[in-house]
Amino acid sequence: MEGNKTAVVTAGSRGIGRAVVLNLLRHKFDVITCSRSQTKLEALHQDAQQKNRSGKLHSVPADLSQKAGVDRFLDFVSQQSNDIDILVNNAGAFIPGKVSSEPEGALEDMIHINLYSAYRITRGILPQMIRKGTGHIFNMCSVASIQPYEHGGSYCIAKYALLGFTRVLREEMKEHSIRVTAVLPGATLSDSWKDVDLPQKRFMPAEDIASSIYHTYTLSPRTVVEDIVLRPQLGDI
Repeated sequence: MEGNKTAVVTAGSRGIGRAVVLNLLRHKFDVITCSRSQTKLEALHQDAQQKNRSGKLHSVPADLSQKAGVDRFLDFVSQQSNDIDILVNNAGAFIPGKVSSEPEGALEDMIHINLYSAYRITRGILPQMIRKGTGHIFNMCSVASIQPYEHGGSYCIAKYALLGFTRVLREEMKEHSIRVTAVLPGATLSDSWKDVDLPQKRFMPAEDIASSIYHTYTLSPRTVVEDIVLRPQLGDI
């Protein structure tokens, strides 16, 4: 009997990452994830058990804004599986500000978590995908990757760079039959917006982003959705 497929999802303890993890577990994927918070990971495990998810969940605390954290997570992944079917580079953070006035170091912080983490994790997972000649990589970009906005500052710069990385990777992986997809969500109901005084109907549910990732993966290997752009029905915030 064929076993479960395996997915790696970075920063899977909350928001979109959490929704992606739970969705893949429901569809009988074994999922390997990480978070900076052990407490949030424990809550994720409890939630997965309560909802009787079919796949197995493996997790480890790791800060992917630091290379040591990336190395820790990649070591953990290799201990769990050497046959990864899906990689979702979801780790990211948002610091509001303008280029002209944001704090010194804001750009470096945004690049490290939003770009370097995806770059390093991908390089760690790619060799096994290339060996077996299949796999699907999803990079969690943003509408900020294509539409800058006021107070977006270094966050927009980092997300533009992440989209560029995704498109370069798409070209490189064609010959290896590895699909690469950029996910560009607009305002999604998550902790990033918890202090904003707006009704829930102005936000997309994180579960919708998770569903779009799973259904994109289920398409024929002869087809790739290069960009998934999702926005609230009532428009950007």
